This record gives sequence, structure tokens and C-alpha cells, in this order.
Amino acid sequence: MTEPAPRRTNRTKRPPTIHDVAAEAGVSRGTVSRVLQGGHNVSPAALESVNAAIRKLGYVVNRAARSLVTQRSGSVAFLLTEPQERFFEDPNFTTLLRGCTTALAEHDIPLILMTAGNEPERRRVTRYLAAGHVDGVLLVSSHSGNPMLEHLREAELPVVFCGKPLGQRGRIPYVAADDREGAKDMVRHLLDTGRRRVATIAGPQDTPGGVERLYGYREVLQEYGIPVDEGLIAVGDYSRAGGEAAMVELLQRVPDLDAVFVASDLMATGALAALDRAGRSVPGDVAVGGFDDSPAALAARPPLTTIRQPWDRISEQMVRLLLARIAGEEPATVILPTELIVRDSA
Repeated sequence: MTEPAPRRTNRTKRPPTIHDVAAEAGVSRGTVSRVLQGGHNVSPAALESVNAAIRKLGYVVNRAARSLVTQRSGSVAFLLTEPQERFFEDPNFTTLLRGCTTALAEHDIPLILMTAGNEPERRRVTRYLAAGHVDGVLLVSSHSGNPMLEHLREAELPVVFCGKPLGQRGRIPYVAADDREGAKDMVRHLLDTGRRRVATIAGPQDTPGGVERLYGYREVLQEYGIPVDEGLIAVGDYSRAGGEAAMVELLQRVPDLDAVFVASDLMATGALAALDRAGRSVPGDVAVGGFDDSPAALAARPPLTTIRQPWDRISEQMVRLLLARIAGEEPATVILPTELIVRDSA
């Protein structure tokens, strides 16, 4: 006589709950809740016990339930106020996004990528943000006069800028590299190599980097007693094509220039292409310096001498300031130093 087969059941193992985590860690449910909300007023020993229990049990936060209690969504937006194609063209944006995602992951907070490069996108994004789907916004590449900031103010959302916001009054939290000092370091380097006809391809003059880096260029020429020749100044749009067009313009106006400081690595790759097409060697005929130390700097031929922005620290500080604002703290600003990186182009 054969044994009857064991009866199958459709029941599945239930997921662990906050009560299970509390029991495993040997703490109260309230302590676990405080850990999940940021770890405030929790001892280091209790914090470690709770986190160990979460890892052991595989506990996953029920965000919908938590948002009902905290009145928070538990997520943050990374808002790029540029056309979508710029996100894929400019490696700085992806580097910054990766850093912010990593920094927020330490707090178990997901990051939502959004773009608002035109008016229809701005309307859609504003509706989404105003509906309470995020707790705060990391605002990247905001041009002066951009209406997005006013929309965010009306939605009463905490915001942290990447770069110094232009034309804004009052205390607005932001994190920025020291654009002006970085530009000055690069122009000094070009002049110290013996160059005297130093041109610049500045960034857009409605962006903080565009304005501050051009200021730095002008200040160093004055420091060295060299009159500022407006013919040696062109303005690009931070794109490769913009840098190439600006370099062509400069060569037509000032064919005897012997160096150029370009306000972004991506524009500098375009400038290198224009110089090559014109038969100018780099750095023999024209020394070229960039700004950012993005992957484009190493991929360039020759590799770019550039100014390194501390992207990891910028990301970390943006996240830190935004979480502080969400928690109700006063706005703050952080300006981080840059570093001159010398390679083959200058």
C-alpha cells in the first residue's frame, strides 16, 4: 500500500514584518521605526542590531504604508532642466546622477530621473512634483530665468541646486565647485607655459559655470598685465558641436592665438576637431585646456589638460543638504575646491 502524497498548499511564506525585525534585533517596534525613518535618537548599538536584523530577514520597507504615517513619499527627484538629448551627450550629468543615486541608496531612498527642457515638460513635471510624489528635488543645470524654480517654490518642495543659482535672492541651498578659482588655475597654467594669445570658449552666460569661469579668465589676464581682448572670447553651449563652432569663430577672428581655455571638456573635444581640421597641432601650435575632468578628457586626442571637479563630493553634499532641508533644517551652501590635471594638450 502506497503512502498518500503530501497535500500541496498554495500558501507561501509571508514576508518579514517590522515586528519580526524588532524581535530579531531585541528592540522595540518604535526603535525599528526610528531607524527606518533615518536613525534619529537611536543608539549606535541599536542601529547596528536593527540593520543586521533587516539584512538577515530580508525585510523590505512597505513604502506605501510608511508614507501614510510620515506624510512623505520616501523618494527624491533628480531634475535636469536641459533637453533629454543633453543627458546622454554630456557625461557630467550621468556621473552626477550615479553619485546621487549611490549617496541616497545609503538612506534607502530611490532617485527619480526627470527632465524639463521645454514648457510642456515643465508643466508635466510640475504636476507630478506638486502631487507629492517626491520629498525633495536635486536641481541640475538651471539657467537664470528658468521658471522651474518658481514652480518648485509654489509646490513648497525642498530644493538643492547643483551650481550657484543665478539671479536668486535669499538663502538657496546649493553645492558647487569653485568655478572661478578653477578657471584661474587653468589660465595661469597656460600663461606659465609661455603662451600670450590665450583665448577662451566660455559656457552659456545664463549658467553659473559659464559666468564664473569667464570671470576667472578675465581676472588672470589682468593679474598678468595682459589687456583683455574681446575678440579672444567666444561663447558655446557646453556641447561638442558648440565648442567646434566657437573654435572656428576664434580662428577666423584671431588666427595667431596660441592657447584656448575651454569651459567644458565636451566643448574642448569639439575645439580639438576644429583645430585639427585647420591644420593646427596641439599643443605645438595651440595649447588647449578644458574643465570638468570628465571621461571626455581622457578619450580626447591628445588627452586633455583640464580642471577636475570633485563629482563624488558634489553628489554626496547635494544629498546631505537635501535630506537636511527635508528634515526642516535651515538652507546651507557648499563650495568645493577644484584641481588642475595636466596632460598632453597643454
